[in-house]
Amino acid sequence: MRLSRFLGVICVLFLLSISSWSATPPTVTVFVDATSAPRKIFHAKLKIPATPGDFTLYYPKWIPGEHAPDGPVIDLAGLKFTASGKPLTWRRDLLDGFTIHVNVPAGESEVDAELDFLSPATFEGGFSAGSSATDKMAVISWNQVLLYPKGWKSDDLTYVAGLKLPSNWKYGTPLPIDSTSADGGETQIKFKPASLTTLVDSPVITGEFLKVVKLADDPPTEMDIAADSSAALAPPQEVWDHYKNLVEQANKLFGAHHYRDYHFLLSLSDHVAHFGLEHHESDDSRIDERDLVDETGRKATAGLLPHEYVHSWNGKYRRPADLATPDYQQPMQDDLLWVYEGLTNYLGTVLTARSGLHTPEQERDDLALTAAALDHIPGRAWRNLQDTADAAPQLYFSPQAWHSWRRGTDFYEEDTLNWLWVDVIIRQQSKGAKSIDDFCHLFHGAPSTGPMLKTYTFDDVVNALNQVVPYDWRGFWTERLTNHGPGAPLGGIEGSGWKLVYDETQSEMERGAEGNWHVVDGTFSIGLQLREDGTITDTIEGMPAAVAGIGPGMKLVAVNGRRYSAEILRDALKAGKSGSAPLELLVENTDYFKTYKLDYHGGERYPHLVRDESKPDLLTEIYKAK
Repeated sequence: MRLSRFLGVICVLFLLSISSWSATPPTVTVFVDATSAPRKIFHAKLKIPATPGDFTLYYPKWIPGEHAPDGPVIDLAGLKFTASGKPLTWRRDLLDGFTIHVNVPAGESEVDAELDFLSPATFEGGFSAGSSATDKMAVISWNQVLLYPKGWKSDDLTYVAGLKLPSNWKYGTPLPIDSTSADGGETQIKFKPASLTTLVDSPVITGEFLKVVKLADDPPTEMDIAADSSAALAPPQEVWDHYKNLVEQANKLFGAHHYRDYHFLLSLSDHVAHFGLEHHESDDSRIDERDLVDETGRKATAGLLPHEYVHSWNGKYRRPADLATPDYQQPMQDDLLWVYEGLTNYLGTVLTARSGLHTPEQERDDLALTAAALDHIPGRAWRNLQDTADAAPQLYFSPQAWHSWRRGTDFYEEDTLNWLWVDVIIRQQSKGAKSIDDFCHLFHGAPSTGPMLKTYTFDDVVNALNQVVPYDWRGFWTERLTNHGPGAPLGGIEGSGWKLVYDETQSEMERGAEGNWHVVDGTFSIGLQLREDGTITDTIEGMPAAVAGIGPGMKLVAVNGRRYSAEILRDALKAGKSGSAPLELLVENTDYFKTYKLDYHGGERYPHLVRDESKPDLLTEIYKAK
């Protein structure tokens, strides 16, 4: 009896496993009504195949490219479930707020769901959780407006999506379209069936003022640009030429592509959250309304689209294995962001120069700012580079205050310097025969494909570098990831034939950055960073302002007895070089006022790169268009 009972159990388990293997992944329909986008609200309806009992649904939590469990579940509202027209009860999971349990009666096989997404009404939030709509435009991220059933990989779930737009709004998206129709000026779009992975990876940009600029034919590549005004869409022709160069130079850098077509989705608005987010066949990049038509804005934001474009190869096609999760509920591990984001940041700077978006001199000035800023991060003494990646889910949302001591997501900037160092070593070891371009060809290149995923590990990166040129790459990266300085990793700059120096003249790039971000930067003189209104955003530990007792959150009111302005502060720094009197700063701190005396006489200090004529000029070669 015991043996027969055991065999019976085995038989049942076998039949159950066969049943699960043969189950067909469900197809979900989702329709989004975006006609209320100017009110910052999006309405969605879904039809989801279901099973009776406790039916579990997820709201996307870990969004690819955001590296944190930051899905905007707090802005999910109006949630209702019905089956056969009858309301269903539901409850949020007590241990995970992104999990919804719906009570489905026996005999029901489909659940109708309704929900609203409340796009932040003010300039706030990060990544796709940020403000995304104005009176004239919107960006629709599908992860905001859907639920998906537990038990399936996002690759296996099929979604048939539809979208309704405000009257006379145009749109751009990489998501393949099945049909469109118009009703009284309102456009309805039906998209072709796609996996949940593809849907979430394919945002839609839409607006009254939308311009499409063709950049390449093979494969088709274009810019879809929505703005809050038509004037913002009329930069000089050279801007479009530089972006055409970007596509050409990127394809030469990698030697192949991994998309069917590519859409740069660019938002020009002062009222949406500003960031860049990568997708396989598009990006979601957002900058100030006039950043294309104003020269200062163009320079300050020139590196954004090259960075996001590189991600199509590095981050989407090639991705760390621990970031390639089966759905949006499984936690991601960020330990290899020094490749995912760090290498992308370096290659983005290279392409910014090669495309002409920056001149070589502007790119060198930008590199000098990166190196100098990292050279003034005392937090390196306790937190190494690896920990900035490991702690990325928290650091992405850390405040600016105390950045220099806390550190932030510095793997972007520090690895710009580290991967430059790698490029220089490859060129030196191969006597100029090879470069980082050869690594990109090997690691990210041929053959060209549509969207696909090829994962990697630390060992894969080391092995690929050794195939390009033999070197102790494991030792190099172990040291780079675990060292504590002191100072920034300047081996790449110095090896490329340049030196980091400081003088009293602001570079064009620093002036532009201050103007574009409305800040005043005294980092390299007294160790003080502040907004134009005098609010202090950070002080550098060990430098004069911090030593005197000044800290973030205070407000600079007066300099040497005169009301503060950026010009007054700069004049005082200059004057202090020729005198012995201390620099006196009147500072407000939580309703109290105090004068701090800084014994500083070094004048203004701003970073630049100058040639080291004793070494070959590799940096100019790196920035040269192919």
